[in-house]
Parts: sequence; structure tokens; C-alpha cells
Amino acid sequence: MRRTILASPLIAVLVIFSVAGCSSNANTTPVAPSLTAEPASASVTAGQTATFSVTASGTAPLSYQWQKNAADIPNANAASYTTPVTTTADNGELFRVVVSNSAGNVTSNSATLTVNPGTSNSSVDVTTYHYDNGRSGQNLNETTLTLANVNSTTFGKKGEFSVDGKVDAQPLYLSQVTIGGQKKNVLYVATEHGSVYAIDADSINGTTSGFLWKTSTLASGETTSDNRGCGQVSPEIGITSTPVIDRTRNAIYVVAMSKNSSGNYFQRLHALNLSTGAELFSGPQTITATYPGTGDNSSGGNVIFDPKQYKERPGLLQINGTIYTTWSSHCDARPYTSWVMAFSADTLAQTSVLNLTPNGNDGGIWMAGTAPAADSSGNMFFIIGNGTFDTTLNANGFPANGNCGNCFVKLSTSGGLKLADYFTPHNTVSESNGDVDFGSGGGILLVDVTDSGGKTRHLSVGAGKDALIYVVDRDSMGKFNANTDQIYQEISGQLGGGVFSMPAFFNGTVYYGAVGDALKAFPVTTAKLASTPSSQSTHSFSYPGTTPSVSANGSTNGIVWAIENSGAILFAYDASNLTKELYDSNQAANNRDHFSGNKFITPMVVNGKVYVGTTTSVAVFGLLP
Repeated sequence: MRRTILASPLIAVLVIFSVAGCSSNANTTPVAPSLTAEPASASVTAGQTATFSVTASGTAPLSYQWQKNAADIPNANAASYTTPVTTTADNGELFRVVVSNSAGNVTSNSATLTVNPGTSNSSVDVTTYHYDNGRSGQNLNETTLTLANVNSTTFGKKGEFSVDGKVDAQPLYLSQVTIGGQKKNVLYVATEHGSVYAIDADSINGTTSGFLWKTSTLASGETTSDNRGCGQVSPEIGITSTPVIDRTRNAIYVVAMSKNSSGNYFQRLHALNLSTGAELFSGPQTITATYPGTGDNSSGGNVIFDPKQYKERPGLLQINGTIYTTWSSHCDARPYTSWVMAFSADTLAQTSVLNLTPNGNDGGIWMAGTAPAADSSGNMFFIIGNGTFDTTLNANGFPANGNCGNCFVKLSTSGGLKLADYFTPHNTVSESNGDVDFGSGGGILLVDVTDSGGKTRHLSVGAGKDALIYVVDRDSMGKFNANTDQIYQEISGQLGGGVFSMPAFFNGTVYYGAVGDALKAFPVTTAKLASTPSSQSTHSFSYPGTTPSVSANGSTNGIVWAIENSGAILFAYDASNLTKELYDSNQAANNRDHFSGNKFITPMVVNGKVYVGTTTSVAVFGLLP
């Protein structure tokens, strides 16, 4: 009975509450809007859009009306509003929103739009390794970074763009590319995972994995190559060499290595659309080659290009409508020889092949991952690694059997690839046999210089494991003499170690960074390099030394940028005096500017930022907010 008596009132109460609840719902008073999240101020670079959002509660339906400077914006009637592409004239504009319903309205706080001038109107592009086909390493159009503002107080790491593999190739950059209907400054990044990224260069904000497009160079069922038992590029080989961009053809050209499930290896040349990443010109082109000779991996009177034995280590070179590739081996794993190939930029068809050790072996083209150079006449210049050299010469002074290992070569390209001239040291055979070749470093072309007699000289500079600086006259390189080096100029005793890098050239000065040595400046006077450096850094760079880049506004505000690969440090020096260190990435507290090191990385400086490839990203340095 007690339970019955107790239950009856409970039922009655529940019924009363239920009836009351039904009655209340039927007569609910509308609740006016209130804001739970106000619009936040936004900061963008001119050429980008900005988005403002609000979160509101209240009785539905809610209506939204966005305003700019207190005036209604037509058709801006959602919980968020995205501006048109901004200009610097939009800087300081105020945006707010009025949220309303049948019970009333509420007006948000105003959010301020900050539009930074950034680089949206810049026309500066970096389309190839070390800025130009001469491989000078100088960007003379840098107006943002100066001797005064590059220091740890105002300059530092702004963030990193995360990618899916090692970035061994130097990133490239184009200003004002139209993607998705908007103009963007675009950073192009290639990885050893076989991917190519197009990234909004102005979107850096901490660590981000966003991109405009991403293309894999792997065919269906393929993976990147393994390291072929060589730790030089490891654990995978995809895209190792720096691509080249042709803006007139709207293409970025890339060589990628891969393998399939059957264990077959492939090298392919891709041309990707700059705006979408789509393959162009019916690509990719699978790379094969043969050349007359009886050297390594020959058959039936021809040496044969075996894709598994090679990697495209040096950067690509474009001369007019032709893309040139140069090939290195995996470590010194034979069989391999010295290959140079040419492809049409319009069709990707192979147009010419040259082998520079066709009746011998070795002769890989390494140059520490730099790139072959070219002059205005279309001649190619690069340094070959250790390999067979014929000390018996023909009547014109060329190797009798066509083998030119450990040579600084000049190739003519009109009418096909041909050895036009070369230089090799008098002890070239012993250098190759001892693996102290000078093809470990890359060569640059100097601007025309005038000697003491008033003659214009066309010079190139290179160095390698033997720690000698070789200055060749590109019009008469010197060829081979068993008793002496027939060369324009040779400097010994000034580099503290071997060279696994490429120098830079700015304001009449050559900058070298050898292994275990300081970064050193060698002025050029009356067409001769100084026999001793005019200045040098206090820091000594461990293996593999450093390949410097230079940023400047014309001839002013010259800054030499260099990376210490051991410990991953970015340095900036006054180009006029390397004893003046402006900045290094270890200076800031709390590891603010730290990044992961990667071998043979070259800093790329453009439009106020410094881009550095790492093992998983591109680190971005610039002026701090």
C-alpha cells in the first residue's frame, strides 16, 4: 500500500509536468540573437583573400548582414564572409556583422583587416638552380632583406611547409601565378617521395601542410626507388635534382626515379602544368639511351643506359627549347658511364645523347647536386667525376677514344651534343684512381671581365676534392698536358679542404665554402682571382662545406647566405666583409629558428624570404611580425 500511495502522486506530478511542458512549447517567446564567437581580425598579404566568421545563437532562422566600414556588403548574408582578392588599399578596413531574427538583432565587434604589401606585385622568379644558367647564385632583385634588418631581433624562422619526403632539390618560385582564379606567389617543391608541390608562398604561418596542388610522379603500382645500396640518397630515391621552370610553356620539368613490383626501375621526364600539376605534352617520357662504345654495360658496340644504375643528381638545365639532363651513379657502383641527354621542351622526345666515357667506365656527373651551366651561345659547362681518361690524344688534342673522365667540359649544343673543349689536370689519372677528382664540386660562369691588356675574358671557376681552385678560359680551356696544367689560372693552398659545393659570384667576388673551412671571398681584379681571400667567416663549415647564395638590391645590401649542414644552421654575412656575421639560426632563444639539416642544401632567397629544404619540409625565414 505504501508503494501504491507513493507512486500515485509521482505519476500525477509527471503528468502535470508533461502537460505543462506541452503548454510551454506552444507559447515559447522567441529568443533574440546573441554572439558566442566574435569575428577575429585578419592579416593577409596583398593578392590573398581574407575570411571573417561569427558564431551566433538564438531562435531560428537567423539572418546575417556583413558590413565594411559600417556599410552593408551586397550578398554577404552567411555566417562567414570572404573578401575579394585584397590590395594594399584595403589595409585597415573594418568588418562586422549584424545578426537578426524576429526577436531583435545584435551587432558584432569590428574586426580589422591588415593587408601587408608582401610581394604580390613582384615579378621576381626563380626558375632554375642558383638563379640563372650561369649558376651565379645571386638574386639582385631583393628589396626587403637588408644589412640593417637581417638580425635575430627582426629576422627569423616564420614556419615550415611540411611535405612527404626529403627535399634534396632546391625549391623554385614564381610570382603571380593564376591558380583557381587567383594570382598567387607560388613555391614549387620536389621531394624524394616522388611528389611535386605547388604551395602558396605567402601562406606561411607556423608549420603547415597546406598546398595549392600536389602531383605524384609514380605510375600505378610503383614506389620510389630504394637507395640501391648507397647511402648518398636514402632511404628512397624519387626526385633528387632541381627541376627547371619554363613560364612560356607553363611547365615545370622534373626527372623522377621509381620501380614497380617486378623490380624494374624507371627514370622519367615529366612536364607538369604550373597551375594544376597535370602532365603535359603526353608525358611522362620514359628515359632510355644507347651510344656507340665498348665501355661499361655495352652490348653489340653500344653502351646502354640502365636506369637502375643512375640517378639524376645535378639540376636540370634548359637552353631555349631543350631540356638537358646529366647523370651520376649510386656511389661508385659499376657498371656506369658518363651520360648527357637532351629532350624537347615541347614534346619530351629525346633529341640528342652524348657519353663522355663510352669506351671506359665511371665518369659520373655529381657536382654536389648543383647543376651544369650554360653561356649565352648555348654551350654547356660542367665537371665530370673520376673516370677513364685517354692520355693519348688525337690531332685536335681530344682523348683518342672519347673518354674524358675528371674533365671540366664545354659541350656545344647546336646540332646535337658534342664535346667542344675541355680541361683536365696533368695528374688526372692518379686523381681518378685515388678518388680525388674535381667533379665533386660545381662550376660557375663569371660575368665578362677585362684583363690588364684590355681583353675581354670569359671565365669559369670550379674546384673539387683536390682543394685547388681552377679558373678556365671558356674560349680556350687548356685540354691536357702530362707535364703541366695548361690553364688560365690555378690557385692552391687557399681552401682548407675538398670542395663538395658550388661557389657564388657577386660584385666582382667569388665566394667559396670548402669542407672544414671558412666561407671565403676571392675578389676578381683585371680578370684574375685574388691569390688569397679578402675576408672569411669565423665559422668553419663541416662536410660537405657550403654552397652560398647572395641576395642584394642591385649592388647594395649584399648578403651572403650559407648553411651549415651539420647541426643545421642558417648563416647570413655582409657580402663586403665576411667577418661580419649578421645572423645565424642558433642565436634566438628557445630554439626559435631551429630546423632539420639535409645534405647539399642551397638556400634560396626571393621576395623577402629564405627557403631551406629539410628532411620533411621547407623551412621559411623572413622578417618577423
